[in-house]
Amino acid sequence: MKEQIIALIEEILKVPAGTITEETQIEDVEQWDSLAHVMIIGELEEKLKVSIPLEEAIELTSMKELLEKAGC
Repeated sequence: MKEQIIALIEEILKVPAGTITEETQIEDVEQWDSLAHVMIIGELEEKLKVSIPLEEAIELTSMKELLEKAGC
């Protein structure tokens, strides 16, 4: 599931495969702005049935946190 989540995020952000890892900090990815963040949360729910409450999603700062909230 981790790999699917990372692949989906890379697709949304239009970055090369391998750009996003479990250690990635959201602030370090130029393409990962607030709009991209909302799109990512929406796509995770729609395509992978991963639901992260909005109030928790807003506070995410890293892929590690996102994956934990996603249950990985």
